[in-house]
Amino acid sequence: MSLEPIPHPIRALGLLSGGLDSTLAVKLLLDQGIEVECVNFHTGFCIQSHTGAMRNPKPGASPPRHDALFAAGNLGIRLHMVDIAEDYVRIVTNPKYGYGKNLNPCLDCKIFMVHKAMEMKESMGFHFLFTGEVLGQRPMSQRRDTLPKIDRESGAGGWLLRPLTALRMPPTEPEKRGWVDRSRLMGFSGRNRKPQMALAAQLGIREYPSPAGGCCFLTDENYARKLQDLWQFRGSREYTMDDILLLKAGRHLRPAPHFKLVIGRDEAENHFLSGFVAGRVLVRFRDMPGPVTLVEGTPSTDDLTLACRVAARFGKGRELSQVAMLLETNGQQEVREVTPMAAHEISQEWYV
Repeated sequence: MSLEPIPHPIRALGLLSGGLDSTLAVKLLLDQGIEVECVNFHTGFCIQSHTGAMRNPKPGASPPRHDALFAAGNLGIRLHMVDIAEDYVRIVTNPKYGYGKNLNPCLDCKIFMVHKAMEMKESMGFHFLFTGEVLGQRPMSQRRDTLPKIDRESGAGGWLLRPLTALRMPPTEPEKRGWVDRSRLMGFSGRNRKPQMALAAQLGIREYPSPAGGCCFLTDENYARKLQDLWQFRGSREYTMDDILLLKAGRHLRPAPHFKLVIGRDEAENHFLSGFVAGRVLVRFRDMPGPVTLVEGTPSTDDLTLACRVAARFGKGRELSQVAMLLETNGQQEVREVTPMAAHEISQEWYV
C-alpha cells in the first residue's frame, strides 16, 4: 500500500446503466465515503430509450422510465448523459473483435465506452473509474482474458476498478493507494445473479430492472436480422439514426430487393412512423382506421400498388372488395383504389 497522503475527497466516475450490477457498484463505493458521479452513454441502440415510449401504455401503468436516471436519483448521485451515437457507428460497422451471437460488438463497445469515460476522468478531475462488470457474466466481454484487454486498450490501465468482482482480480491503483478498502469489495463471478440480489437486499436496494435483462438492441436476434437486411440491400455497412430508430418499430416486409414496407402495429407505432416520411412514401387508409405504412427504397408504380394492397390487409377493411388508400410523397397526395391482399398472397419470405 502506498504511503502517499490520501486525497480528500476521493472522486470516482462510474459507468451506470441502471441495472442491478452497476447500481450495486455505486452503492459499495458510496458506503466507503467515496464521492461518486456516473455517466450513461447513448449509442442509439438502447432498448428502453425507445420501446417503452413507443408502445401503447396499459391502463394504470406507470410511465416509461430511464433506468440510469432512476437509479441515480435513488442513489443521490449526479449522472452525466453523453451522446456517443455518431462516433459509435464505426464500432457497430467495423468491430475489431467481431460480433457476439447477433450484431453485438460487446468487447469493442466496452473498450470504446471505457476510453470515453477515461477522457472524462482526466478532464473532470476524478481519481479513478469503475464499472459493474462481473467476471464470467458476459461470454464476450467479461472473461478472464478480455477484462485486462479492456483495461489496456481503453487506456484505463490500473485505474479501472470493478467493485463486484475485485477480489478475483489483481488489485487496482485505487486499492493499492488505500483510496478504496479492498476488504469491503466483492468477489462475484459467473452468470448467477442471486449473490447480487442478496447484496441488494442487504444494502436496502429494492427497485431494479430484471437482473438478466438486456439493454441493447444489437443483442436482439430480430433487430439484428433487420439491420443485416438493411446492409445487404444497401450494399454497405452504413446507417443513419433514422434507420436504426425505424428498425425498432412495426412489421418489416421486403417484397423485392429494391423496396421495403414498415407497417405500424398499433396507434403508438402509427404516430411514431408518421415522423419518418422524409425520403419515403407514406401509405394509409383514406376513410377508415388502419396502419400507417412507410415504403422505402425505389418502388415503381406497381410496387406502390402492391404496398397499398399489403397495408390494406392489416386494416379493418381487409374483407372489403375495394378500399381507398392515400399515398403521400414529398407532400403530394394521391388516392388508389385497391383490393386488400389475401393472407395467402403475402409470402412469409417477405418478412424481415
